[in-house]
Amino acid sequence: MPSTFAPLIRLSTGPIITASALLFLALASHSRSQTARQASEQLPEITITAEAEPESQVIIPYLPPVEGTKIYAGKKASSLNLQALPQVQANNYSQAFAMTPGLITAEESTPLVSLGYRGIGSPDRAQYFMMLQDGIPIAADPQGYPESYWTPPLESTQRIDFVRGGASLLYGPQPAGAINYVSAMPRTDRLFGMQTKHIFGSNNLYSTFNSFDGSAGKWSWLGWFNYRSGDGFRSSNSDFEVIAGHMKLIYQQATDTRWIFSLDAGSDRHGEAGGLTSAAYNTDRNQTVRQFDRFNLTRYVASAELQHKFSSKTELSVKTWAGAYDRWSRRQTGGFGTVTAPTNSIAQQQFYNWGIEPRIRHDYELWGGNHSLAAGMQFYMCHSPLTTATGATPTADTGVLTTDAQRDVIYGSIFIENKFTFGRLTITPGFRMELINQDVTVRNIAGGTATQRDSSKFDQQPLFGLGLSYDLGNETAVYANVSQSYRATTFGQTLITAPGGSASNVAPSQGWSYELGLRGNPKPWFTYDTSFFLVDLDDKLGTAGVNIQSVGRSINYGWEGAAQFDVIGGLDALNGTHRGERLGALNLYGNISVLEARLSGGVNNGGTPQYAPPYIIRTGAIYKRKSGLKIAFLGTLMARHNGTDNADGRFDIPAYTTWDLTAEVPLGKNFSVLAGLNNVFDKHYYSIVTSSGILPAYGRNFYVGGSLKF
Repeated sequence: MPSTFAPLIRLSTGPIITASALLFLALASHSRSQTARQASEQLPEITITAEAEPESQVIIPYLPPVEGTKIYAGKKASSLNLQALPQVQANNYSQAFAMTPGLITAEESTPLVSLGYRGIGSPDRAQYFMMLQDGIPIAADPQGYPESYWTPPLESTQRIDFVRGGASLLYGPQPAGAINYVSAMPRTDRLFGMQTKHIFGSNNLYSTFNSFDGSAGKWSWLGWFNYRSGDGFRSSNSDFEVIAGHMKLIYQQATDTRWIFSLDAGSDRHGEAGGLTSAAYNTDRNQTVRQFDRFNLTRYVASAELQHKFSSKTELSVKTWAGAYDRWSRRQTGGFGTVTAPTNSIAQQQFYNWGIEPRIRHDYELWGGNHSLAAGMQFYMCHSPLTTATGATPTADTGVLTTDAQRDVIYGSIFIENKFTFGRLTITPGFRMELINQDVTVRNIAGGTATQRDSSKFDQQPLFGLGLSYDLGNETAVYANVSQSYRATTFGQTLITAPGGSASNVAPSQGWSYELGLRGNPKPWFTYDTSFFLVDLDDKLGTAGVNIQSVGRSINYGWEGAAQFDVIGGLDALNGTHRGERLGALNLYGNISVLEARLSGGVNNGGTPQYAPPYIIRTGAIYKRKSGLKIAFLGTLMARHNGTDNADGRFDIPAYTTWDLTAEVPLGKNFSVLAGLNNVFDKHYYSIVTSSGILPAYGRNFYVGGSLKF
């Protein structure tokens, strides 16, 4: 870590929170005071689309109070507009979330995605988030097995919505919030259009994204195919191959009725080079300790959605989906950073699910105000067989059966929210009821003898929330939210335990999230969002030996701030010039998350929760022109933290700083050159440590390619 930030680490985070927040609020207040508008002006409801904003403006990064059948008023809800950046390649999430404070994007050599937030839990496979695509869960089973092994290619995504806290009422119960990938829609002004993109990079990286769309009469369509492969940077067994395809068909039955049909198919095949000890990492961070560990995933999901407007005040959406997943892995057994056995463990999990979610929103007038009521329910079923076997050699794909399990989940929820509007004030109370039934039959086989155990668990959990927002004028608003969250116990935490272990008394984690913030877009060239937060998560689950139990109550609090400023637009406004029309926009951005987190009670009383860095800073510059030229220099500064709840020294993650340089350069009307240099200064770092050891992040690497549209 650079010595410049050493004093910052030695300071208590309490003074940092106070001083930084006061400075941020003072800057925001000063900006508003320069151009105060009439007090009667209200903050407009802005619908974000894929269309590009004028180059001289900063795109507003937060969601409107109401959109479709969803209510965002009184919530910290932001939107990541991927079109504001040069095209993000190879699903690089550290770049995609560059302007979002607080998110940990854990990097490794595999194409799998890991995200953490506010010290709530392990980032491994984003398991503490509700991960969604167009409102449909991505995880094969969001309750019993909430790990997201697949995410859409970012080229297919119009925007990414991130809802904190109040997501427990809007989308689902996970305490870290909800991330919703809003997929691109076909254009309706042409019969046929096409895009093809090809990227080549370090370690034999090859990525291609090909799409087509069009419309005729009442029908429109969009399809894409994505292929990505490479050798990875580890010395061996870090190769990967990702194949995915999507087809969307839209039928505009009438001006007020639309049907959307979608089909996703994909696969992921990659090697797992294994985790390293600290000594091995310092000797050769690129070495491979597991030569034969492999992971395969196949996924098929079909969905249908009805969107209907009964009137200008009443809107209905009904989604239904069905999916089939097959997850297979082959891994050698061994301790932290080592391989100690000549055999392997082979696991195969299959998931067959079906779900439906109707939502309705109705606007009405009462008590002199215009209000909105949103309500709905979600129901899904998942059947998930699991088998494990021991292979006789590290390369064996089959072996002696050791576990045969049948797992079933039936899930239901109902939710309702109402946005009351009284002049500048909105009050949004909400309620959600979670009903989760898990049934498991397990046959454990040892020495040719099988023992069977049947387990079942039914949880019901009411969740409450309240959001407040007050319009201060000048396109600035204060918002506050308090919402419950709920972390359902997974199969591994309640129904399938280690030999001799017990989980019979494990209770689901329950929490409260509190947020108080100020956000605004007082000038077209300046936007900001700043908030204080507190997350109180009780019964945080962990392990003590082979027993699964609460490791304490996790209390995490801090401050987040984010701002974007177009230098050229600001100078034009100050001097009365119009250079932005010729020069474009130079957006400087910065965001920071400052966190204090402690465990209270339990076996780790007084300790720090896993993945709770005292600060995360992201900053950089993005230059854009109307021609389509985009150049970005994106930086991340991460504080030292630990990957366990008990401060195990083997899981220490040192502070690091990385910078990426990317560009999208149009050459003519239809062709663009894409290029990037990631980890420009070749910093050696890692952002995740698992039970297998340290997983190194990429050193300096590059890519170059082109995109053709017509």
